[in-house]
Amino acid sequence: MHKFIAIFSALLLLAGCSSSSNGGGDAGSQKLVVAATAVPHAEILKQVKPILAKEGVDLEIKVFADYVQPNVQVLEKSVDANYFQTKPYLDAFNRERGTNLTIVTGVHIEPFGAYSRKIKSIDQLPDGATVTLPNDPSNNSRALLLLAKHGLITLKDPSNELSTQKDITANPKHLKLRELEAAMLPRTLDEVDLALINTNYALAAGLSPTKDALLIEDKDSPYVNYLVARPDNKDDPRIQKLAKALTSPEIKAFIEQKYQGAVLPAF
Repeated sequence: MHKFIAIFSALLLLAGCSSSSNGGGDAGSQKLVVAATAVPHAEILKQVKPILAKEGVDLEIKVFADYVQPNVQVLEKSVDANYFQTKPYLDAFNRERGTNLTIVTGVHIEPFGAYSRKIKSIDQLPDGATVTLPNDPSNNSRALLLLAKHGLITLKDPSNELSTQKDITANPKHLKLRELEAAMLPRTLDEVDLALINTNYALAAGLSPTKDALLIEDKDSPYVNYLVARPDNKDDPRIQKLAKALTSPEIKAFIEQKYQGAVLPAF
C-alpha cells in the first residue's frame, strides 16, 4: 500500500511539473502569443509568422480594436507580449497604473495625420471649426503638437510630449477640440471639419496618409511603435526571436513595399 501511495505521489509531482501558466503558453512549447492592433501591426506579424516557424516558434496573433486591452492582457499573462504602442503611450500607461511593462525593440513609425472630408487644404479650415482628436494622453498630446507645428494653436511648450488642452496659450481660429477614443475618430469624418487620426486606424478606414492627410508628421517623428513585454519575460528566447524577426531585412522590405511611406521602418 505504501509503495502504491509513493508511486501515485510521484505521478502527481510529474504532472505538476509539466504544466505552466506563463502567459499564453509555457516556455517549452515554443508557442508565442502576441496582442496587436489590426493595421499594420497584425499584418506585419503575419509576415513574421513563417520566419519564426523556421526558428521553432509558433506565433499566435490576437487582434484588438483598442489601446488598453493589449497591455492589460500582457499584465494578466493572457498573452506574452504586444505590438501596437509608442513609448509616450507606454510611459503614460505605466505611470497611471503603477505597472512596469517594458520595451523589447522598436519596429516602425506611423506618421500621425489630420484628415477632412469637408476641405481639401488646411488653409480652408474655417473659423470655429470642429476638430476631433484622440483622448488617450500620449496621442492627445501628439495631436496638439501637430496642430501647433502648423500654427493652428500655440502651446506653452511645443516640445512637451505631455501637452494637454490646458497648455494651449492661443487658438486664433477658435477651434472646437473634441476628444474621443482613437478607434472612433475615422467615423467622425462626415460630421467634423478635421479629425486627427492614428495611422493604424486611418489605414483600416481606407485612408492613405501620404495622399489624404492635410497635415502629417515627418519621417523624423519620435513616435516609434514598439514590441513590449513584461520584465519577467522580455529576455525569453521566443520573444527575442520575434524581436530579431521584426527587425529583419525581410520585414523592412515588406513595410516599405506594402505601405509606401504610410508606415516607415524604424530600424
